[in-house]
Amino acid sequence: MPYQPGLSRPTRRTFLQSGALTAMGLGLPQLLQARERQTSNAGNGRSKSCILLFATGGPSQQETFDPKPDAPDNMNGDFLPISTSVPGVQICEHLPQMARLADRYAIIRSTYHKSGTHGVGVHYNLTGLKHAPRSAGEPQVSRQDPPCMGGVMRQLRGDRNGLPGSVHLPVRIGDQNNFRWGGQHAGYLGAKYDPLTLIDEHWSPGTLPPAFLPHEDISMERFGQRASLLKKLDGSRRHLPAEGTDIYHTAQQRAMSVLESTSAWEAFLIEKEKPETLERYGDNKFGRSCLVARRLVEAGVGLVTVPWMYLHSTKNFDTHANHFKLMKDLLLPPVDRAFSALLEDLEQRNLLDDTLVVWTGEFGRTPKINNNAGRDHWGNVYSTVLAGGGIQGGQVYGASDNKGAEPVDDPLHVTDFVATIYHALGFDRSTVVYDQGGRPRPIVEGRAVRALF
Repeated sequence: MPYQPGLSRPTRRTFLQSGALTAMGLGLPQLLQARERQTSNAGNGRSKSCILLFATGGPSQQETFDPKPDAPDNMNGDFLPISTSVPGVQICEHLPQMARLADRYAIIRSTYHKSGTHGVGVHYNLTGLKHAPRSAGEPQVSRQDPPCMGGVMRQLRGDRNGLPGSVHLPVRIGDQNNFRWGGQHAGYLGAKYDPLTLIDEHWSPGTLPPAFLPHEDISMERFGQRASLLKKLDGSRRHLPAEGTDIYHTAQQRAMSVLESTSAWEAFLIEKEKPETLERYGDNKFGRSCLVARRLVEAGVGLVTVPWMYLHSTKNFDTHANHFKLMKDLLLPPVDRAFSALLEDLEQRNLLDDTLVVWTGEFGRTPKINNNAGRDHWGNVYSTVLAGGGIQGGQVYGASDNKGAEPVDDPLHVTDFVATIYHALGFDRSTVVYDQGGRPRPIVEGRAVRALF
């Protein structure tokens, strides 16, 4: 049965301190032992990593993966369905590249959670759990909340190859009224397990984030001199216990690697990619971010979240007005291009079997078209997509009614959807993480949909 549920811009110093805290956290014997036990049992999952494409604002199910050409006139839009590479399966006409690749992914047309509030939907889809109680308003990020999947991955699997175990780019999930909705950090696990979140809206994905670079007044030669001085000072730290020394060196090496833009951190750079590769993804923030995401999982990052990004505060999938024009001209073409490019690129590099690709948003849109030619918030049913990581492509799971209003076949609560993601990664509802007080907490309460594998 489906489960029924009961900030400022980071500086370079903030990031380096976070890296040091992560290293300190790795020294907790209890946490190490728990992680070792659970990671050793993670072989059931096929995925080594996950790329989560988040359609900020809540995309319409009717104009993406669940077209409703027979809906009543006041609910039927301007778009037509098109056939896909899978006989009998149709999606929106403005997703032609995704239609061509339908045999690579599974569509879930019955996801739901019943809330029409952005913050609730964001938290649910990124954590699989309900947020902590709030007195009023949209739930913003809070240390009282359960952790996002990226925070869980960082605690259970740790950081690898000099990179954080979870990255969130190119920007946080929010809108013009809410800087950062809940569910986007490690919550009660603590800051040391937060995903590395890039917040600068002016940053161009595919370049090194400005916060990673030395101050413009400090030349690389001067930086090198400072690094040499640090090495000379290492002798004064011999009084530290072996564990403390290891932690210190790990944090220092990570900091040096970032500031020198070397080794693993080059995964953020796309300058060495072929021009036709960038052209295939699309030279826009969403396309470039998807390409960086591929590079990050290739380099060992466990979970990369890519929210939609065009003009963050005004041009997302929250299409209360001019819905069809925005979807046709602004939103769907870059998604179709980047999503399909990502799947093909991963497949060509033999990474798709080991990488789960997820498409979701906070909810869907209303069946009825409003007086502003828009669709409003709708958490009763929406469409999600899973590909790679052991998912059997070419299938449709669940169904909504002829209006796209309610699930009528295999309703899937969002916590079961997230449990399915965890299952692909080798974890389940028996897996626990430890909060800042050392208490064990389950990562999710739902059950995976085994039929998708």
